[in-house]
Amino acid sequence: MAKDISIGGLSTATGVNIETIRYYERIGIIPAPPRTEGGHRVYDPGHQGRLNFVRRGRELGFTLDQIRTLLNLADGSGDTCAKVKSLTLDHLADVEQKIADLVVMRDVLSAHAEQCEGDLAPACPLIDTLYAA
Repeated sequence: MAKDISIGGLSTATGVNIETIRYYERIGIIPAPPRTEGGHRVYDPGHQGRLNFVRRGRELGFTLDQIRTLLNLADGSGDTCAKVKSLTLDHLADVEQKIADLVVMRDVLSAHAEQCEGDLAPACPLIDTLYAA
């Protein structure tokens, strides 16, 4: 990457949509870059690194608040590793709960799909289940 990069170049380099980059600037996830005399944003390698961090964090399912915390820790807290581990373990527990919930959903949907004959009958066990309280 060149020393200075446009927002379009940053978007291409990181795979993050231009509007998302602007949003991250507005909420303070990435610092606002300097601007040219014409008002165009000019990013540097630090912006790209931080944006890659955010994108990868989002891919791992961290919320923006969690990413903000991780970034703050990465930016200079002396006890970074312990706090990062704690945040990660909390997130992992949430992910494991979501997986368990998805397994239950899969099993329920599978069971209802098996009950459905898929013909032109007016009654449908899945529809009936969705109406049930």
